[in-house]
Amino acid sequence: MTARWSPRALDPEAVVGTESLHALLEAARWAPSYGNTQPARFVLGRRADPAYKAILDALVPGNQRWAHRAALLLVGIAVRRNEKGEVPYAEYGLGLAVENLVLQAVDEGLVAHQMAGFDPEAVRTAFAVPEWASPLVAIAVGRPGPVELLPEDKRDRERAPRKRLELGELAFGRSWGEPAL
Repeated sequence: MTARWSPRALDPEAVVGTESLHALLEAARWAPSYGNTQPARFVLGRRADPAYKAILDALVPGNQRWAHRAALLLVGIAVRRNEKGEVPYAEYGLGLAVENLVLQAVDEGLVAHQMAGFDPEAVRTAFAVPEWASPLVAIAVGRPGPVELLPEDKRDRERAPRKRLELGELAFGRSWGEPAL
């Protein structure tokens, strides 16, 4: 798990091959979901595709500044209703699918950076996403590239050591705040 990270410095020449793309989507497809409702859907584009430009255009300017070097851009969409009615925990199901996709990217020698900074309505319009589905996360996939490709204001953050809460700060035992381990 520690091999997973979310770089912004991406190789502008990298390509995500068809086999790797298939593996990413298969990993997402096999994610668990409430009652096997499988609420995760994706729109995606490779660098030369019109779909790529539509996703890139939907990103906030700060993300556009680096994500244009990704080999693949996706948007994860949660289907909130199906033929049986409302889909419970659709957002959670999409989250599990995205995590599977991201971990598969690591296994494929790729990196994936998830982004909340995008315009869901622009995605909805560009891809004719129905009202019962919610675009929730954009994802840039590629291979790591040199930090020098990033805008200067992003380089320090890219080089900074990764930080996580200690286990005692997130897993509690007898009461809130009392470490379980």
